[in-house]
Amino acid sequence: MDADLEKLAGNRRIALVDCNNFYVSCERVFRPGLEGVPVVVLSNNDGCIIARSDEAKALGIAMGAPYFKTRPVIKKHRVRVFSSNFALYGDMSRRVMSTLAGFSDSFEVYSIDECFLDLTGFEEPAAYAAVIRATVRRWTGIPVSIGLAPSKVLAKVANKLAKAERGGPGVKVLLPGEELDEVLGRLPVEEVWGIAERLARRLKRSGIHTAKKLRDADERVIEKKLGVVGRRMVYELRGMSCLALEEQPPDKKTICTTRSFARALTGLEELAEAVASFMSRAAEKLRSQGSAAGLLTVFVMTGHFGEGPKYYNSTVALLPVPTAVTHELLEYALAGLKRIYRPGYPYKRAGVLLGDIVPAGAVQLDLLDRLGEPPDGEKSRRRRDERLMRAVDRLNRELGPQTVQYAREGLERPWVLVTNRRTPR
Repeated sequence: MDADLEKLAGNRRIALVDCNNFYVSCERVFRPGLEGVPVVVLSNNDGCIIARSDEAKALGIAMGAPYFKTRPVIKKHRVRVFSSNFALYGDMSRRVMSTLAGFSDSFEVYSIDECFLDLTGFEEPAAYAAVIRATVRRWTGIPVSIGLAPSKVLAKVANKLAKAERGGPGVKVLLPGEELDEVLGRLPVEEVWGIAERLARRLKRSGIHTAKKLRDADERVIEKKLGVVGRRMVYELRGMSCLALEEQPPDKKTICTTRSFARALTGLEELAEAVASFMSRAAEKLRSQGSAAGLLTVFVMTGHFGEGPKYYNSTVALLPVPTAVTHELLEYALAGLKRIYRPGYPYKRAGVLLGDIVPAGAVQLDLLDRLGEPPDGEKSRRRRDERLMRAVDRLNRELGPQTVQYAREGLERPWVLVTNRRTPR
């Protein structure tokens, strides 16, 4: 990198904090005896492996491998196996992110286990990052690795190196210079954050196989091939920060809740319970971001594999007025389910999707809205429903998920996912 580019990189310092083997680490917080023991976490219905400890990785257990195929290795090496517990992982993520928020005024929660921090202006940011890492471990029990660089893309690269240094300090700094040149020269272009497989194929056809070659390419040529995203990627690799931190995550444009069933369902009542439960969760997510939905999709499907009849269908309902009230959405969801349900099929999956999402405070009312303001001046049923939803959400936050729920969601729930190995917390 020449002196002018190095000057442009300036003193900007972006840190990427990434939790190590996050789901496994969450389980270990409450079971200290699992330290140093091979551990894996399974997906919904205990189907595939979605998280592995370093010890499990060393045994050759692959990410995404079907659980039944890995049983011989798991049994031979006494690997501890856990069903996924997303409520626990979400809670632990909030603890980690709230801890990190105290270290910088500018941060971006990128995923459940990743967070960008702007450490520009801090004296000795590498030492400060080490303090961050130690504090997170002490306050939450979760080990993290930190990559520090002048841009988000390079911070991703630095974080990968920090994770790869077994027994190392857990903090890696990448600044313009010979080390960065060497690192980018070894990094395949498809492993650059933001370069998907399709984009990588385009670059390789032009002879660009490594991150270093992409960095050193003419940004105008790259823009013609990949658009403005490609130009920004080149600048980021040069240490010029182009990707701002999203301190306020954008609201979701669609919200989908769907699950596979523990066993095939054939009856309408069982399917209705499942769809009602999914609808309740989706409505809760909708309210949590202060939004309302004007479109609702319901779908059901049989399994892809095995013998037996196959069936998939969906239906869309356009709501007269966007809403986030659960029982109003339930009415449309269950009516849609009745339209697409066909007896005699073994249904393995169902779900709901909310679309046409708008801010709750910007909902345009309909003159024919049956839940609107009545002419006698009494408070509308819609306003009462919104207050009810706020009360339900508050109780479920304070007393635990699903403390208050709709009877239509059922009690026995035979369709609930298999979680035979879930931690009891």
